[in-house]
Amino acid sequence: MFGFSIFMNQPLSNEKKSYIEKMKTIGFTGIFTSLHIPEDDAATYYSRLIELGTEAKKNNLNLMIDISGDALSKAGFSIDRLDELKHIGVTALRMDYHIPNDTIAKCSHHMTVGLNASTITQHDIDDLIKYKANFKHLEAWHNYYPRPETGLDKTWYLEKNQWLKENGFTIQGFVPGDDDLRGPLYEGLPTLEEHRYIHPLASALDLANQLTDYIYIGDGGLSEVTQSQFKEFLQNDTLTLHVNTIDEEFSFLFLGQHHNRQDEARDVVRSANARFKQIPDIPPKKNLPRLKGSVTLDNHAYLRYMGELQITKADLPKDDKVNVVAHVIKKDIPLIDHIKAGMSYELRKDDDNE
Repeated sequence: MFGFSIFMNQPLSNEKKSYIEKMKTIGFTGIFTSLHIPEDDAATYYSRLIELGTEAKKNNLNLMIDISGDALSKAGFSIDRLDELKHIGVTALRMDYHIPNDTIAKCSHHMTVGLNASTITQHDIDDLIKYKANFKHLEAWHNYYPRPETGLDKTWYLEKNQWLKENGFTIQGFVPGDDDLRGPLYEGLPTLEEHRYIHPLASALDLANQLTDYIYIGDGGLSEVTQSQFKEFLQNDTLTLHVNTIDEEFSFLFLGQHHNRQDEARDVVRSANARFKQIPDIPPKKNLPRLKGSVTLDNHAYLRYMGELQITKADLPKDDKVNVVAHVIKKDIPLIDHIKAGMSYELRKDDDNE
């Protein structure tokens, strides 16, 4: 399941409402927001949360609110009046520090509760059992980390998730956005530090490989191009890679839809259908070093392999039998590692460099 964040530092504009609607049509199923961001004016949260809840209900989206301590009461709500929150569209509470386990257990009988996945211990689980929590309504939600160098280590994250899975939890993590980055640092909001400046979809697919069930965009927005890439993946199971072309003459052979071969190669993504097209003679040219992300066509010196299309997954040396015809743009290169056996992908000309 994929979700996104909407923050309440500003009134919910028509632009944001349109963004919520679009993210729903793309295939996102949940909204995350927070009631305890120090830079925000908590006095504005009451009306803004009602407005956000209305939009969530209208679009049939889950709404998770991050709270800690007295955040709810400062915003004009109460942990003792959960029906009021449910009425305005809130479906879950992520309970952070200063909320005791007996309160968490009580709330779990009325709505979904997200626990802090990074800090939950066996003692907490024992406590929740003692207080008769409804574990069917408990989830493990990791933090995002605004300050560079403080995001989680991937090995630690996977080990923690393995322990959480053994204890029956579904797990959530954040990846950065690439538009409307959250202040005051504007450095992305990832759970894993290595994702801080990486393509949001590539980061999301990587989190999915680390036992993560729910993946949310931490920042307040995705660019239109990235929204389109999420849409193609969620609706068509296709990864879209934007390329800068080097050899326009043969662009009709490499631009468009492809499938990775079922026998997945170590060094390259091989188009399963490239050599089944009508292929003209391809003379040797542009025999360049094949840096990661190079799109290549085998020329006639490769005999019956002429016309084979590949994307390099690692840096490879130049080969007189292989023409470099395009390069995947830098931002999209991390997506290459997620083109698995038999998977559909599309090579699309990068409009920004036309």
